[in-house]
Amino acid sequence: MLNELSIRNFAIIESLSVSFNKGLTVLTGETGAGKSIIIDAIHLLVGGRGSAEFVRHGEDKAEIEGLFHLEGENHPSYGKAAEFGIEIEDAMIVLRRDISASGKSVCRINGKLVTIAVLREVGSTLIDIHGQHEHQELMDETKHINLLDQFGADEILPALHEYQQVYRSFEQTQKKLKSLSENEQQMAHRLDLIQFQHDEILSAGLQMNEDEELFEEKRKLGNFEKIYESIQTSYSALQGEQKGLDWIGLVMDNLQNAADLHPDYKNVADIVANSFYMLEDATRTIRNELDSLEYDPQRLIEIEDRLNEINQLKRKYGKTIEEILEYSSKIEEEIETLQNKEVHIGQMEKELTSLKKDLRIEANNLTQTRRKWAKKLAKLIHKELKELYMEKTVFDLRIDADSDHFHKNGADKVEFYISTNPGEPLKPLSKIASGGELSRIMLALKSIFSKHQGVTSIIFDEVDTGVSGRVAQSIAEKIYNVSTGSQVLCISHLPQVAAMADTHLYIAKVIKNGRTKTSVTPLSSSEKVKEIVRMISGVEVTDLTKQHAEELLKLAQNMKAVT
Repeated sequence: MLNELSIRNFAIIESLSVSFNKGLTVLTGETGAGKSIIIDAIHLLVGGRGSAEFVRHGEDKAEIEGLFHLEGENHPSYGKAAEFGIEIEDAMIVLRRDISASGKSVCRINGKLVTIAVLREVGSTLIDIHGQHEHQELMDETKHINLLDQFGADEILPALHEYQQVYRSFEQTQKKLKSLSENEQQMAHRLDLIQFQHDEILSAGLQMNEDEELFEEKRKLGNFEKIYESIQTSYSALQGEQKGLDWIGLVMDNLQNAADLHPDYKNVADIVANSFYMLEDATRTIRNELDSLEYDPQRLIEIEDRLNEINQLKRKYGKTIEEILEYSSKIEEEIETLQNKEVHIGQMEKELTSLKKDLRIEANNLTQTRRKWAKKLAKLIHKELKELYMEKTVFDLRIDADSDHFHKNGADKVEFYISTNPGEPLKPLSKIASGGELSRIMLALKSIFSKHQGVTSIIFDEVDTGVSGRVAQSIAEKIYNVSTGSQVLCISHLPQVAAMADTHLYIAKVIKNGRTKTSVTPLSSSEKVKEIVRMISGVEVTDLTKQHAEELLKLAQNMKAVT
């Protein structure tokens, strides 16, 4: 849910900080006070399109920041954030967006700079905004199949998974067959190219880690003089004129004599004795190394040539010898396939035919499962619409299945159809034009789908436009019902909706020092009555409208107690 929202220098908002609670929060106020501006700010916060026009006149930039608290370890934001390398701590996400006066945006998620696209991806898991003309997934027919799948997830998703496994194999085989059946001349050119590459790698006779071993040998030869001088000096210090080893031997003998006379010297005598014998062994090793050291300039040239050859192959076929050999193995298989193309084409065609049969079976099973759940969904939607006084509305989920044309989600095209007037034909939901009807249809769908979308917060921006009376009351109840499962922020002009609010925020426009500002005030119980009176009667306040407002609030409390 959205916990805190901070806005600075955005449109007519100079500085605003708002805390939000669970349940239903209703924002009311006079027209032009800035209610929709707050929703616009939230829209930009989750990746909406911004421009320099949003920056308050005379300021360098607009700043919007929101703190979200994630409820439940399986919230979709976790997966989406991990996808972009964003860490989430203490189940909180902070979104921030700055828009400069030049129109440039800077976006951050939990302090990490991100693109607007990433902000939008993460933001879509946190907030779902519905306005009079913006219904997102519900109004986009290409998303209807996803909504149905979410609704019947327990059965549909396992069937979809089975289908997609076969579909991936079918798609891969289809691509291979198409590639193998391409232009004969192209295939011949490809075969010549990879045959040359394979021969080149094979003739090089590469060995694993050969380049590393050659490099070490090259370094040793390149530093031959320094190495020889160091070893010669070391040997001379031990066995030459300085007689280093002899002196240590003298120390050993004398300490042994002391130890024989008194046990206190035995420990140090043993240490020196052990060191002497170790140094004696080391001296022999150094001597053998001196005898074996031999500078071979020809070998250095050979190493240079071999490393150059290996580097040439690396530039062509891989960064390491292992990658080069893997590439060689890969094209060896391709050579065999191209040389025996007809045989492989025949095998792939048989495999494709078999996979298509399996795909058709899985697609048919998926279609039947979707149709089963489509009936259940249509029944629920009719129930919701009836409660919204659209009992004569006919709703249908049409599933057109084409068993010869498959896509990643099956062979189905799912679209919502509706007829709001008796005798009128069913039409696609996206073609519905009436604002009031569209608001109720959207709310009915949202009442059902809000449980399946996993979105933290839902915003309704004047979705109650064009309704009144008993329809307004039913819409108010529906919005409240949605808020019992998700945090809901709602801009409304309906007193019935305001009466259902758990939190009521009053948006006002004030003029200070010649500049217009927007303020947000949480209303107390008495203030809430006054605001509902204003929403009912406008300017004139009477005892009757006050009684009406109090009655609305009482009805709302009774309804909440039953819910």
